[in-house]
Amino acid sequence: MPFDPSKIRARIASEKKPYSIRNLAGGEADVMLYGEIGWLGTTADEFVADIKALSASQINLHLSSPGGSVFDGIAIMNALRAHPAPVTVYVDSLAASIASVIAMAGDRIVARQGAEFMIHEAAGLAVGNADEMREMAELLDRQSDKIAGIYAARAGGSVEDWRAAMKRETWFSAQEAVDAGLADEVDAPTRESERAPGELAVAASWDLSVFRYAGREQAPAPEPVALERESHTLSEDIRSLIGEEIAAQLAAAVAPPVEDTTPVEPVAETTPVEPAPEEPTAEPEPEAAAEPVDEWAAMVAHLSQPKPDPWAALVARFTHSTSAASSATEAA
Repeated sequence: MPFDPSKIRARIASEKKPYSIRNLAGGEADVMLYGEIGWLGTTADEFVADIKALSASQINLHLSSPGGSVFDGIAIMNALRAHPAPVTVYVDSLAASIASVIAMAGDRIVARQGAEFMIHEAAGLAVGNADEMREMAELLDRQSDKIAGIYAARAGGSVEDWRAAMKRETWFSAQEAVDAGLADEVDAPTRESERAPGELAVAASWDLSVFRYAGREQAPAPEPVALERESHTLSEDIRSLIGEEIAAQLAAAVAPPVEDTTPVEPVAETTPVEPAPEEPTAEPEPEAAAEPVDEWAAMVAHLSQPKPDPWAALVARFTHSTSAASSATEAA
């Protein structure tokens, strides 16, 4: 954030907290979090202590901030998430930089008419030698990855996709934030927000010259991050894993069928050819009729056969031997 000496004088002259908590009827509490986070604005130690001591059944956080300290902002976000009461975040004007991360603490995030979100990579100052500069670069990369992971957990997409959007310093209008998944809904117009859009310009609230763009009107349209992935095409990463042949088969399987619009040529008429006469075939001779089988006779046939004489079978060998001996004597 830019250095503004007038804010130092205002902070010293006033002992008022830069945020306020007001209990409402029915157990609800309104928390007004306006201004910078950390440094000359809302610090985590004070805010977290007050949130932990807050007894409420519903917290309504009204947010309007250009951002500030990454560490203070993440501590504030986690304190709101840890509170047992559900949290509804109303982005009244601007949720930029680390303030957009605080907005992610809401169980429900409502973007007011004319509100804006802004995401960018972590930034910092370093004074020292090359090692100290490299250490700062690594710290900023870690913080940016951490912030991108918070966006991805809320809105979908990958850390890499959100890091790319953060590198571009992406600004979202209220509806664009809903489309990107950073907010759940745009608040219905009220008497206060039915004024001309120019009267609600966010850039008039703070000096935003530290950012690449001074508001959504000066920034290019945000590119889709998490919602652009629904497609029937195969990415190049998948092709490299499964090979071009299998990738082509999968792409053909998921692609919608293409109708064949090639005109069909008429078939030329030809003179019909009469089939050759079939030769008469010899009729097979009828098989002789099988004689009927007397099933009863077959069943009782074994009863009419004579039973073997066991004595005759016993002495048969002696009778046979005698006959053989007589024949031998006659032959001699």
